[in-house]
Amino acid sequence: MSACYCYLLECADGTYYTGWTTDPQRRARQHNAGRGARYTRTRLPVRLAYIEPQPDRATAMRRERQIKRLSHAQKQALCASFVNLSEE
Repeated sequence: MSACYCYLLECADGTYYTGWTTDPQRRARQHNAGRGARYTRTRLPVRLAYIEPQPDRATAMRRERQIKRLSHAQKQALCASFVNLSEE
């Protein structure tokens, strides 16, 4: 079974989109190409702001639901704690 990740995208309007995937960078490219979620299509460009590894799909989906219930400020704090090594 492949690793899964929860991710947060920061949209151009300052909102956050939460999802899960097996490849966060690929998924962010799909969103920016307009082939992601309907929510992000009208809020381009998006930036990968947070990635959290998960052991499997079920856990990733559970964590996605938890993150979606967080307030905007809590999501901001989560993103602020994240260091994206691929952007350095």
